[in-house]
Amino acid sequence: MKKSHDVLNDPFLNKGTAFTLEERAKLGLTGLLPACVQTLEEQSNQAYAQYQKKDSNIEKRHFLMEIFNTNRTLFYALFSRHVVEFMPIVYDPTIAESIERYDELFVDPQYAAYLSINEPENIEATLKNAANGRDIKLIVATDAEGILGIGDWGVNGVDISVGKLMVYTAAAGIDPNSVLPVVLDVGTNRDQLLNDPLYLGNRHQRVRGDQYYQFVDQFVQKAEALFPKLYLHWEDFGRSNAANILNKYRDKIATFNDDIQGTGIITLAGILGALNISKQNITDQTYMCFGAGSAGAGITTRIYQEMLQHGLSEKEARAKFYMVDVQGLLFDDMDDLTPEQRPFARSRAEFANSHELTSLEAAIKAVHPTILVGTSTCGGAFTETLIKEMAAHTERPIIFPLSNPTELAEATAKDLLTWTDGRALVATGIPTDPVELNGVTYEIGQANNALIYPGLGLGVLASQARILNDTMISKAAHSLGGLVDPSKAGAAVLPPVSKLVEFSRTVAKGVAQSAVDQKLNKHPIADLDNAIDELKWIPEYQDLTK
Repeated sequence: MKKSHDVLNDPFLNKGTAFTLEERAKLGLTGLLPACVQTLEEQSNQAYAQYQKKDSNIEKRHFLMEIFNTNRTLFYALFSRHVVEFMPIVYDPTIAESIERYDELFVDPQYAAYLSINEPENIEATLKNAANGRDIKLIVATDAEGILGIGDWGVNGVDISVGKLMVYTAAAGIDPNSVLPVVLDVGTNRDQLLNDPLYLGNRHQRVRGDQYYQFVDQFVQKAEALFPKLYLHWEDFGRSNAANILNKYRDKIATFNDDIQGTGIITLAGILGALNISKQNITDQTYMCFGAGSAGAGITTRIYQEMLQHGLSEKEARAKFYMVDVQGLLFDDMDDLTPEQRPFARSRAEFANSHELTSLEAAIKAVHPTILVGTSTCGGAFTETLIKEMAAHTERPIIFPLSNPTELAEATAKDLLTWTDGRALVATGIPTDPVELNGVTYEIGQANNALIYPGLGLGVLASQARILNDTMISKAAHSLGGLVDPSKAGAAVLPPVSKLVEFSRTVAKGVAQSAVDQKLNKHPIADLDNAIDELKWIPEYQDLTK
């Protein structure tokens, strides 16, 4: 057992003023703390009062990170009591500003592993040093090329790994002592960082090609060898690499890409919730996405897989999908399509005016979609004219402007409901207040991946699944989509973030049961509920005298 200042400097052990007199005597803390012995509740109340005095969201985040860096239990006790209020502070959208200013505001490495592509021989030592003897079960890794809606931020993107793991713990109770944030520092193409004297990462252009993929593979091999219970989560990789990495490892290890799969799951859950309200079938829908990057392609693939599971043939299902990007509707004769876009590109022979379908509005007029999902980061792209055109051809249009932060959203929920006289079924990518229209209060579901990925991870870990497959992913979406109340006027298509902990367990149970049903669990499991409970970490102080 550590003693004295070593205990106070360990965020996994530190209790601050909550150390009892007996603990202070045993751990060499006598006289190192004020005499008053506080409870966790008293500390939480005191910290929250300080938090409320902060003037801006970034100041609030910095205050919470100070607590995180010094006392994990206190941080998560606070987070669990104020999930809805803290989520946009700890994670999106405030984390974007934190990432942009990471080098300027750097104070603490936060037990992350910083892997440099220039020193691949140090991968194993780095992972060991960062784990420091802890039993790591969950890693969130990023190379930070595609951070949120703000792009390439180099080593600054480590904050996204840290933030994602915070949500895993707050939502699903994953033990913070068993997680490890990782950043793969392969350089950056952002001149702003390369020319910044304060930038802390590798000062060269991003390494690509064989050297990059060999580096990623070395990381995976070392991590799997060191941490045999590992679930590996990929976050915010660039369009050219994200799908390649996921496809290489998805059938070999328990792994997940939140941008490709997570966004697809939560969007599918929202669509299922919307169809639960409209009493329509998914196989009768015509789907259009605007923004065909990793997220847009991932969502499209997820909805496509769902249509296959509902009995459509591959040909029948593909006929339901249209992808629109900067060049307009995607056609199969375009030479710049990604492998993920190509299955959904259309033939020009389908349209007499294919050469004119170079904008979203033109595509909507030609296709008449019933579902429109935006992942374009083009603020205001869903205009009144465009939405009214869509709504003229379907009774309950499903419209999800998912881009974030706020200024990048394709439309606001209020505008979409106003333009459709309340007929639209809406989910947004950002937190949105209820909309009052024609005497009805419309609750707006947030297509927040946090509703899905924590429970998904808990289910994989509890079941000790060898891999995470499409059947388990579909189960996660259905677990969440089935929680909508279709009888309520103005009901949201997704459950609220305030019920995050409850829903995470629902998702975990569904995913774990699916793994067991498919015999994907590494070891026999007698009781899934018990397996989930055993993994559940509660932010309470432990007696360190024992």
